[in-house]
Amino acid sequence: MPKIVNAEARRQDVVEAVWRIIAVDGLERASLREVADEAGLAVGSVRHYFAGSEELLAYSFARVIDSIVARLDRALVALQKTPPASAEHRRAVLTLLSELLPLDEQRAVEACVWMAFRNAARIKPFLGAEADRSHREVAALVGRVVTTLVPADEPEEILVVEAERLLATLDGLCMHALLQPGWMTARMCLDVLERHLEGLES
Repeated sequence: MPKIVNAEARRQDVVEAVWRIIAVDGLERASLREVADEAGLAVGSVRHYFAGSEELLAYSFARVIDSIVARLDRALVALQKTPPASAEHRRAVLTLLSELLPLDEQRAVEACVWMAFRNAARIKPFLGAEADRSHREVAALVGRVVTTLVPADEPEEILVVEAERLLATLDGLCMHALLQPGWMTARMCLDVLERHLEGLES
């Protein structure tokens, strides 16, 4: 009796092969042949699930966004259960935002892949829709976090500026940690982020 292949599991295996290639060698090496080799499949098997490299890359971008946003959403649920302006709340905010930073192997791979796709979207239009979704979802969540930290009477334009400032800090920490992991360690990332959050509350 032939073995039944779980199509969604196989697609995820292929996606994770794309991620591994990008994390080690960059997005340009993620061709159908290289991905098939990395996943231990024939090129024809990969084509069974993805019509071509653009579809494969766009799908892989979508999945890394989904993975990151799912972690953020779980952390947001935990944050919403904490009393405002409490030490517990501040810890929950730090935990949530740290999901965007490469603080362990899984987050490092996903951050590297996420950054590579976001950068590539500038010149690859087929990645544009997912790049826009990525920014919208993360920016919206960071905006919600900022509203829990700044004084309630701050005008909307200040909230927008602070949300953008926090996004820029997170992007900078992520990039610095990926490029200079010997210096920008997980502890250093968290210390910088914690200091930034303290500034928001003052």
